[in-house]
Amino acid sequence: MYKLLFSEVAKKDLEKFTIDERIFIAEKLKYIAGNFELLKQTKKVRKLKGSSKFYRFVIARKIRAIFEVKNNELIILTLRVGKRKDIHKDSVNFFQNKGEVASPIC
Repeated sequence: MYKLLFSEVAKKDLEKFTIDERIFIAEKLKYIAGNFELLKQTKKVRKLKGSSKFYRFVIARKIRAIFEVKNNELIILTLRVGKRKDIHKDSVNFFQNKGEVASPIC
């Protein structure tokens, strides 16, 4: 099982959701952490095109998690609501330029 960490951007993005949506998202993220290797094999977790270290997972129709794995820690980089192409492109560009540090989920 992987340890979940969140970037500051991800924390801010989560605040935009209702309590019920946050609970739903948290359950999905825990599921990813517990089943990451299986989800990669079944292609439910996929690498982002053009990136060797970033992955994505579709949580719900318009909710995507963009994350990376470092030293057996699943680092959730950002969580966005919107069009797929914007979510992936903006997330990868932001984190490649910023090098943001993730912090543990509370």
